[in-house]
Amino acid sequence: MNPSEKNIPTHHLTSEQFQLMTLDTGHPENFNDVHRHNFFEIIWFSHVKENSSLELDFESHILKNNQICIIAPGQVFNMKLRGEKGYVLAVSREIFKEASDIETILTGGTCPFSLDPQSGETCSTIISLMEKEYNGSSRLDLLKSYLRAFCIIITEQISLQNPSINDRQRIQELVSLIEEHYTAEKDTRFYADQIKISTHHLNDIVRLSRGTTVKKMIAQRLVLEAKRELSFGALTVKEIAFKLGFSDASYFSRFFKKHTGRNPEGFKEGKA
Repeated sequence: MNPSEKNIPTHHLTSEQFQLMTLDTGHPENFNDVHRHNFFEIIWFSHVKENSSLELDFESHILKNNQICIIAPGQVFNMKLRGEKGYVLAVSREIFKEASDIETILTGGTCPFSLDPQSGETCSTIISLMEKEYNGSSRLDLLKSYLRAFCIIITEQISLQNPSINDRQRIQELVSLIEEHYTAEKDTRFYADQIKISTHHLNDIVRLSRGTTVKKMIAQRLVLEAKRELSFGALTVKEIAFKLGFSDASYFSRFFKKHTGRNPEGFKEGKA
């Protein structure tokens, strides 16, 4: 652990799962120290001073008007407020996961990113409704709906400014789809159609991010399951072949040997 990370206090949400405050009139926590959160924090800097900056995980970021920063639980944050204006949303892990399902944000937050004028207007409308509800009836279901709408707008902006986030999302979706369909669907086109991109584009993303192909990812999952069945299951090789979606046991045997260098029978006997 970096010595500078020792004894860094963690700020907690108390009784509420959702808090909304403004930067200029108050906020859910004290910014003026180095700290972590056990919750997600969305900060919208609508107006900042010249040379306003924040530190996130020990890196300094100069701020501009209409920028948003999402801080994930565990990240180290520090900022000295100097009259900046904007909003702070403190959101429990559970509620934030309902509002945003982008894996990279859930695990690592975001550095400050900009809102274009149209998105800024939309977010302003949403947060006005959110603020009115929070200071009024404070119905959690309605606040969650507003938060979900807000997150849809801001994550679109993230994706436009950082296309690699789109690719990481697609990889996550591909992994989930393979896990669900690998025994029935072994063709790359099926997965590309589900993700709504071309097979060529999908393979490009997989090659750049994982150094492999969709076909090889499916094969790796099939081989893993075959090894599990051969090692710990009671099925015959023929039964395993049919379970994994192979219409012919001899084809399964050739497939297994191609990827492992061993026949299924030999692998099974070696584990016996």
